[in-house]
Amino acid sequence: MRLAGIIAALVIAADQVSKYIVVHRMRLDLRHEIEVFPPFLNFRMAWNRGVNFGLFADEGDMMRWILIAVALGISLWVWLWARKMRGRVMVRVSAGLLVGGALGNVIDRLLYGAVADFLNMSCCGIDNPFAFNIADVAIFAGAIGLVFLAGGDDGNDRRKSRAKTP
Repeated sequence: MRLAGIIAALVIAADQVSKYIVVHRMRLDLRHEIEVFPPFLNFRMAWNRGVNFGLFADEGDMMRWILIAVALGISLWVWLWARKMRGRVMVRVSAGLLVGGALGNVIDRLLYGAVADFLNMSCCGIDNPFAFNIADVAIFAGAIGLVFLAGGDDGNDRRKSRAKTP
């Protein structure tokens, strides 16, 4: 699980450093929008008090603590589950991405009461109103990795079935 821990730490660091630079040093919290490579990439400040796309954002401070508890619980479960995946390097990388992203957003909820989202991508005449952050990208990539890499045969079942065949 050392690899998963390193990946998680790198994700947390990248997420928190990017938020500090963009939100505080570039003052996105006051400017609200910075064109980076329009229309493909812009920084748009969004304080997400809910879950994806702001769902449950109006539920008050209790929701903040519920979301923190849920994120910590899921992170712990994924971490313990991934420990059982011996020899499955990409599963551990995926687990590190997911856990690191979840903890990066937990840090935001603890510090600010909301998750700092700032990456906004649009294309082809479609103006995307939503923003996300590096932690969100890591959570998505980690979840996709776990869905596609964690299941299936790791070779042990075939070896066992061949050993039993006369």
